[in-house]
Amino acid sequence: MRTANLNDRLTLVFDDGVVDVETASGGLFPADPQVVFDRWPEFRAWADSAAAAGHERAPFDPRDLGAPVPRPRQVFAVALNYSDHVEESAATAPAQPAVFTKYPTSLAGPHDTIELPSTLVDWEVELVAVIGAKAHQVAAEDAWRYVAGLTAGQDLSERRIQLEGPAPQFSLGKSFPGFSPTGPVMVTPDEFADPDDLALGCALGGETMQESRTSRMIFPVSEQIAWISRICPLLPGDLVFTGTPAGVGGARDPRRFLAPGEELRSWVEGVGELRNPLIAGPAHPHGPHGPDSR
Repeated sequence: MRTANLNDRLTLVFDDGVVDVETASGGLFPADPQVVFDRWPEFRAWADSAAAAGHERAPFDPRDLGAPVPRPRQVFAVALNYSDHVEESAATAPAQPAVFTKYPTSLAGPHDTIELPSTLVDWEVELVAVIGAKAHQVAAEDAWRYVAGLTAGQDLSERRIQLEGPAPQFSLGKSFPGFSPTGPVMVTPDEFADPDDLALGCALGGETMQESRTSRMIFPVSEQIAWISRICPLLPGDLVFTGTPAGVGGARDPRRFLAPGEELRSWVEGVGELRNPLIAGPAHPHGPHGPDSR
């Protein structure tokens, strides 16, 4: 099953079009894409029924898609979860998932324009897991039962704020508005031959910057959920950004960061792609309040 946020309405996505959930269910499920996660088993049963599958499909414009999970209560992210990214970061591989948070106000859709606050914004393509049931102290072997679906995401990072001390500010540096674009749809795990082995990558101006497979994670999705849930109950509709492979801009020689006028294209196999245009924000040197505007 594939779900989407189409003009702020929950929809089912098929190869030949979309079905509006509120209309097709006769109001059994509301249009709000977020609230369905609190009724995920019931919704899944209805969506698998003949009544939902047989409803008339409608065409849609992909540019009208928003974040498939627009208002999660919690957004977790895992750092240093691919060995090649650990190496390019000159870091030590963690003994357990290295978890931080991204604030929900950073969420954006798959085609949203992103304002760059500085010249030091980096990219990190990621597989994002969506929680479908409260998960507290779950075992890794049971963790996939708590996943409603998977989507694609970018964990954008303003590197100065993220890394300067004495205490690095990971959550703030990664939570400017628009710094967590996701989409274009959410796909249930049973749609994949192997949800632990998906291709992902990103490109700028036609040049591939990152390209890998999720099977190369140090801690797979199930182990991340198990670790986080040992401490924090994961709630329906929460997001887990599962880490990025090598190829980030700050680790390149010379370093490269996102610039106004570029488009950041990101993809996950079986999910689709994000296409986010980039512009200068108010404080950017080329923005309305930056030094180059004078």
